[in-house]
Formats: sequence, C-alpha cells, structure tokens
Amino acid sequence: MKPAPLITRATSPADAAVCPLVHAAPYLIEQNSGAYTPEQHAVWGDLVRKRMPHLEEWACLEYLEGFALIGLTADHLPNLAEVSQRLRPRTGWSAVPVSGFLPHGAFFEMLSSRQFPTATWIRERTSLDYIPQPDIFHDTLGHIPMHAHQVFGDFLAHYGSVCYGIDDHDLLERLGRLFWYTVEFGLIRQSGKVKFYGSGVMSSHGESLAILQGVTEVRDFSLDEVLATPVKVDEIQKVLFAIESFDQIYEAMHDAERRLVPVHV
Repeated sequence: MKPAPLITRATSPADAAVCPLVHAAPYLIEQNSGAYTPEQHAVWGDLVRKRMPHLEEWACLEYLEGFALIGLTADHLPNLAEVSQRLRPRTGWSAVPVSGFLPHGAFFEMLSSRQFPTATWIRERTSLDYIPQPDIFHDTLGHIPMHAHQVFGDFLAHYGSVCYGIDDHDLLERLGRLFWYTVEFGLIRQSGKVKFYGSGVMSSHGESLAILQGVTEVRDFSLDEVLATPVKVDEIQKVLFAIESFDQIYEAMHDAERRLVPVHV
C-alpha cells in the first residue's frame, strides 16, 4: 500500500485539505436523522444525562470546550452533518457516517483525511452500560469533542497518515497501543487532578469509576511503557497513563514514527 501524504502540524483548518477517499469509500453512508424513533432519542438522552454530571467534573477542559462547540444535547440524537459544520472550521475534522467496523486501511485513510468514521446506530435500552462495538453515543460523545482541539487533532491525523502506509501487522499492533492508551483511554493531569480525555473513559461509567476509585493504576505517560503494554479489550483497564499536555502525545507519535517505521526511499 502506498503511504498517504503526511499531515503535519496544521496552522489553520484550511491547511488540512480533504482528499477523496478510496479505501474507505465503500463504507460511507448517509445518516437518516429523521428515521430515529422516539425511543432511540430517549435512549440517547438517558445515556447523556447519566454521563454528563461525571464528565463535567472529571473530563479535561479541552473535551468540555469541544462538547460545547459541536452542540451535543440530551434532547435528541446528533445530526452528524451539523456537528461537522461546527467542527470543520475549527480544526478541519468532520464526523463522517459509516456502515460499521472498517478494515485498517479504510480506517487509517479516514483519520489521515481528518474524517472520523462515525456510527449512526444507537444501542438498545437493555444494553445501556456495555456494547461490544461502537455506536453513535460512543463515537460522538466519546471521540468527537476532542477533535475540536488543534493539537489533539493534529496528533490523530498524523497517526492515521503514518499507519495508512504500513502493511506490517506486528508494527500496527504496537502503534495501536499508542492509540489505545491515548485516543481510547487517555488521561491528563490538570489542576492537580487526573482528568479524562479518552473516548473509552468518556463513554463508560465503569471505566471512569475504576479510575476514580483506584482500581485502575494511573502511571505517568511513557512512550516506552505504552508501546510495551499489551491491549486488553474485554476487561476494565488495569493500568492507564496520564500525560501533562497534549503536546506530549503529538511528540510521542513523531518519536514512535522515527523509532519504528521504516523509511522508504
């Protein structure tokens, strides 16, 4: 697979030009917002109302600013086109509806183009606390608010562009650990407290309680340790890593690229 052009630190949203998608194109769909039932809107509202008091206290400042910017509300399921209209002028990112899980190449292509693959379905009321795959609640409440932060958005786009050019499964698995312990389960120290920014913590009451109650060990972020820590997808996280600033993960991604990714002449 030919590497995608690298997207480095953008100075403005205009710097992140959106290119037509190739590998991801078959998975793109339209969101039919009018097809959601009153019960689905009610499930969304119950999920948001359950999580927001916790997040207002324990989410990082950047997440809360992004949440306000993109206009999420407990009143109704989000319209992804409207979310993108609010988000794109800020950082060049958008929330793009997809049909489900994407192959690696399609997923990384979308990240490198600052288009986040976003589910449109919502879980059933019988599965409010846990589902095995991401739904619109996990993607929009968990992921999208952080895309309004320039440094985080630059980090994520660069991660996608680097991984898009890699065919080595073992190397992708190692780099996937950096994604897991930042994008999915990232923590940050702010105002003397450990705050959340990873989507898996944002959207999971159980994961956040495990952190606050000391069940999950919180260590200082170290790229060496992150790359050496295997991912566990089917249990409460035993160890997570807290950064001091988002510049730290931006620099860590470039460091990982220099160390691990072969240079093709």
